[in-house]
Amino acid sequence: MSFGDPNPNNPYGQQPGQPPQGQPGYGYPQAPQGVPPQGQPGYGYPQQPGQAPYGQVPPQYPGQPGGPAPEGYANVPGLGTVEVGTYGARFGARLLDMIFAYIVVIVLNMIIFGAAFAGMKADNDSSAGLALGSIFGAVLVSALTFIFYDVIFVSAMGTTPGKMILGMRIVNSRTGQKPTFGPALVRWGFPIGLGYITCFLGYVLIVISPFFDNTGQLRGWHDKAANTLVIKK
Repeated sequence: MSFGDPNPNNPYGQQPGQPPQGQPGYGYPQAPQGVPPQGQPGYGYPQQPGQAPYGQVPPQYPGQPGGPAPEGYANVPGLGTVEVGTYGARFGARLLDMIFAYIVVIVLNMIIFGAAFAGMKADNDSSAGLALGSIFGAVLVSALTFIFYDVIFVSAMGTTPGKMILGMRIVNSRTGQKPTFGPALVRWGFPIGLGYITCFLGYVLIVISPFFDNTGQLRGWHDKAANTLVIKK
């Protein structure tokens, strides 16, 4: 009677039906070659698409939330990534607004001078006073029209007739809302005031200042002073 291994052909002393220790047995599920254990990143194994390497922050791309806006766009709170108005469109809108403002001035002056002329015909004795008053009134109405044309439209509607026609509007760069009366007045008054101080040179510099904006948002000095941004609708 032998007390040794019941299977003398088994050199490892394993029980029948068990795989040898340290070696895979037939019929036992094995991990495919080249695949790391689940839940553990293996060295040298490719990352899944869209995953950043471990310990690194995934890169941001233009247009992504939190990423920089591409050239010609801006990230505005409440609006997301929006397209800014081009310089050519803004220049065209300025020309249209000047034409509209002059039309308003001409119509108002015609009313003022027409009333003065009618008064002078009715009373020749007051002709000098009516003529002087009409001239003063025409100058005052013209100045107020040019001053408040932009300010009223921008603060009330967030745009001007010229910008509306060309599909643009003005927003607060910090909130995305239309500018209030104060910023709208600063945006209009800054180039005018600087122009008077510098014999019109400052006005010209502000007009071309959007070209100096290295952010790609075409914000002029008057936009930066008023925290405004011209965008497409």
